[in-house]
Amino acid sequence: MRRSVHNLRSYFPVINIPVLLRIMGLLLVIEAAFLLVPLATCLIYGESDWKAFLITFAVTLATGSVMAFAIHPTSPSMGKREGFLLTAMVWVFFSTFGMLPFMLMTDRPLSVSDAFFEAMSGFTTTGASIMTSISHLSHGAVIWRSLMQWIGGMGIILFTLAVIPMLNHSGGMQMFNAEVTGITHDKLRPRISQTAKSLWLIYFTLTVILFLLLYAGPMEEFDAVCYAFSIMSTGGFATSDEGLGLWRSDYIEAVATFFMFIGGVSFTLIYRAVHRDFKAVWQNDVFRTYLGIIAFCYVVFAVTIWLNGQATSVKAVTLDPLFQIVSMISSTGFEVPEFGSWGTFILAMVIVLMFFGACAGSTSGGAKIDRLIYMLQNCRNEIERCIHPNNILTVRVNGKVIPHETVSKVIAFLCLYVLIILVGGIILTAMGLPLIDAFFSTFTCISNTGLSAGVTGYGGTFSIIPDGGKWILAMIMLIGRLELFTVLLLFTPAFWKK
Repeated sequence: MRRSVHNLRSYFPVINIPVLLRIMGLLLVIEAAFLLVPLATCLIYGESDWKAFLITFAVTLATGSVMAFAIHPTSPSMGKREGFLLTAMVWVFFSTFGMLPFMLMTDRPLSVSDAFFEAMSGFTTTGASIMTSISHLSHGAVIWRSLMQWIGGMGIILFTLAVIPMLNHSGGMQMFNAEVTGITHDKLRPRISQTAKSLWLIYFTLTVILFLLLYAGPMEEFDAVCYAFSIMSTGGFATSDEGLGLWRSDYIEAVATFFMFIGGVSFTLIYRAVHRDFKAVWQNDVFRTYLGIIAFCYVVFAVTIWLNGQATSVKAVTLDPLFQIVSMISSTGFEVPEFGSWGTFILAMVIVLMFFGACAGSTSGGAKIDRLIYMLQNCRNEIERCIHPNNILTVRVNGKVIPHETVSKVIAFLCLYVLIILVGGIILTAMGLPLIDAFFSTFTCISNTGLSAGVTGYGGTFSIIPDGGKWILAMIMLIGRLELFTVLLLFTPAFWKK
């Protein structure tokens, strides 16, 4: 009997559940505060969906208050296990409560599966939607979709670290590393909470600037707010079925292109640029590779469009391809109307852009350019070792030698990344989806781009996918948004074993 108890305890280590629930409760209270934005929007526009948001607000606030103030942990400490577990829990809980307004809408309410998919797509900034049209949505529902993306863009955990001081000393760094995408993480300020506040301040300021620029063009206040949220977070949710094409404005397209580009830059570099350390930005290998990829793809896109006889205007070979490239590499997922007619070669280039995405530590999805650099350098070294096996070859980025353990982790990450795409695609084919469509849907979800092809068509939705497939894709979105190991670690015996 004692041996059985001992074995049970070895596989289920003591995890500070009370502190996890208390922090989760505080976060739900914060989410309830965000829900006041769509609630107020519905009241301003005189829309009946205010009831849906009021109910959601009340349920979220009540649940969060009970968890935050009725639970009293005996110890406030958090270890690595608690940090990883809380990171995954936050995104699931936020999506669970965030989906309620879509289920309670007066006009065409969504099912549980559809609503959870939509909410997870929002918070992970994927931008994939099951809605065939959004013209019926209230202003409150539209702004909630964009606001979810804005919250998730910088990161729910990062916001948590900024507003809950207790995490500065207890599990904060583990949570920061678990959520913020990248290989290494710079602690810009002495305290992790100070780093989080600085990054969120930059994020908020850039959003305000973007709003003002959009509002200075043909956009009204409401659309400017929603698109400021959606573009800055590189999410891609629109306010109408026509998307940005509704205004047919070169100005809006240019502004969106620039801020999608900024969204793909590591916020560490943006922080240094704000503090006038431009030399560090320009000398950064990842940033220069990011610029080089965009420049190379632009030349390829422009030449292809011209050779296909589609260069009907100057804009067709200048702004349009640049907009599409930046939209895809930043995982925003906006499309120009002509994109579907550019041919399969450009689509193949887009797939590569979606796979690697932009810089680590940005709001973009994908495997990240940082890992591309590490992989290519390591491949070069292995080829050279075939000729000179005794040579000592290293991977260098920004003048620093990268430890072998880090390179191995990058290779493991990329292998798992591809494996998830394969497994997800196979599961979707078992549910009846065509081969290419199944794999592409999985790929676009793990890259947090939200583009769909085949089953839904360009600019279409994921409504045709079975409910089981939607739950799988929702979890794949989460895996793609967080550091891959953060989620997969929870499914290993080692995590639960002492």
